[in-house]
Parts: sequence; C-alpha cells; structure tokens
Amino acid sequence: MTKKCIYCGCEIPKESVIDFCEKCGKSVWGEKMFNAIVKNMNNAKDKGDLCHNRVDEVEEFKSSFDY
Repeated sequence: MTKKCIYCGCEIPKESVIDFCEKCGKSVWGEKMFNAIVKNMNNAKDKGDLCHNRVDEVEEFKSSFDY
C-alpha cells in the first residue's frame, strides 16, 4: 500500500517516515536538511518514538477516562 506526497501527490511507500517524496523534500529543505530529517525520523521510528495514525491507541486512551 502507498500514500501520497503532501506536496506533489506522487505515490510514496506507506512505511515512509515522512509524508513527502525525496524530490519535494530536497526542493523544500535542501539536500543536507532533507537527509538529516529522514535520518532523525528513521531513528525515532526505530526507537518506537513515532506514533503514525494509531487511532486504536488513541481510542483506548480516551476510553480510560470518565467524562
């Protein structure tokens, strides 16, 4: 399954830690900053520090409160 770049709409892998393609990322931030962003996002993913669209966890968290 794929998702789309937020800038140009081209398809990018669903597993990508960023929501934009390499071409757009480098165009927006430059190559050096783009590479740093991707590296840091991948490191965060490996540590389990990213929470991409985990609706099930949010709903479980919300249900633990009495309103």
